[in-house]
Amino acid sequence: MKLNELLVNVKPTKVVGDAEIEIQGINIDSRKIEKGHLFVAMKGTQTDGHQYIDKAIALGASAILLEDMPENANAEGVTYVQVASTEVSVGKVATTFYGDPSHKLKLVGVTGTNGKTTVATLLYNMFRAMGHKVGLLSTVCNYINDEVVPASHTTPDPIELNKLLARMVTEGCEYAFMECSSHAIHQRRIGGLKFTGGLFTNLTRDHLDYHKTFENYRDAKKMFFDDLDKDAFAITNADDKNGMIMVQNCKANIKTYSTKRMADYRARILESHFEGMYLEVDGREVGVQFIGKFNVSNLLAVYGTALMLGKNAEEVLVALSTLKTVNGRLDPISSPDGYTAIIDYAHTPDALANVLNAIHDVLDGKTGRVFTVCGAGGNRDKGKRPLMAVEAVKQSDKVILTSDNPRNEDPQAIINDMLAGLDNTQKKKVLSITDRKEAIRTACMMAEKGDVILIAGKGHETYQEINGVKHHFDDHEVVKEIFGVE
Repeated sequence: MKLNELLVNVKPTKVVGDAEIEIQGINIDSRKIEKGHLFVAMKGTQTDGHQYIDKAIALGASAILLEDMPENANAEGVTYVQVASTEVSVGKVATTFYGDPSHKLKLVGVTGTNGKTTVATLLYNMFRAMGHKVGLLSTVCNYINDEVVPASHTTPDPIELNKLLARMVTEGCEYAFMECSSHAIHQRRIGGLKFTGGLFTNLTRDHLDYHKTFENYRDAKKMFFDDLDKDAFAITNADDKNGMIMVQNCKANIKTYSTKRMADYRARILESHFEGMYLEVDGREVGVQFIGKFNVSNLLAVYGTALMLGKNAEEVLVALSTLKTVNGRLDPISSPDGYTAIIDYAHTPDALANVLNAIHDVLDGKTGRVFTVCGAGGNRDKGKRPLMAVEAVKQSDKVILTSDNPRNEDPQAIINDMLAGLDNTQKKKVLSITDRKEAIRTACMMAEKGDVILIAGKGHETYQEINGVKHHFDDHEVVKEIFGVE
């Protein structure tokens, strides 16, 4: 593709060189540049891509998309394209280069603090079960039909994202379901994409290490809905206090879901067990293999989306009844001694409260105790650490604070930050064991028949990051080893 064709949706402020040159590829990582590529000099939070322009040219870059034009912009055979913002432009360029893939399938984005992975994955599983070719872009893994494409971020960079979507189109995918993180929205990683629909799950404190304030975090999520076209749909959680704020400037067709009030899609729990729930959804009864009120909301989001994509309500409810929980989300493992360990990704105060509420709903009227094993991630929002400890203590008979992914922080220092949120009475319910495996083993030693152990924070993750190094660690494997089961 010629460079000037690639820039059709971008407004350059200045071009130095030949705009007719052929472009063979695009990259924001100078290390991946090959002959004939366009290098996009991005100003990131950690590094400035402008520092690597010379390296990109040495590796064969034919063109540079940049914000700051260098004084010596005269390298032989290289064209320099200046724009007001490479962050805004890169998505548009990538979309054009890969043939506008989001216009060739039905792309649905899911955003919110909790539930993104569950909702996006369940939609993928449902539409696959209905016989469609489908793509998934999620925290856990990306899929192109049955092909697994490992995920490194919740939302890939714009170039990788369009490349994946283009592959989905080539493989015949009719639909793609995608998690949209606040970072990705704010950094314009989804710029240039056409969304058929968007979903909002909920909003609680998270990522304030990046966004600084809750208002900034909320507004980053809201940008996604502000940008939806009028021919798209937006489905929002009417039970969340920010649900209607998300869509107040939205041009799309707005629908709501709720477990508490009037809405377009409604549901309530009729009966609950650790194996699942019986629900009433829009007046029809259905059994599902999930527990927890928050999962009722997640399932309603899935139900509403399927209806907006043209599916029949009866067909959708049958499909809902066959869906299974997402890896690392309320995963129960029964011990030979009669107690249950539940593994969940909950790593925010609200998520922890939701999971513990779900456990207590099932235990209602029974004598089982609740033990919670949890920690907090290093090099992340420190303000949520004491809040998580409070939520854990509030709904547990015993809490064991331990390591999550300490990254470059001292694990005990992270635990101390969590303990700082507790008074002396609350601290009597808490043990501190920095070794995560030993913390899980200790909880299992204390548990008896009928008890429940919640192991929170890592869920689907199969590693523990310590001092910048990822070591293999899987909560599922640890529990099964302790239980002596396969």
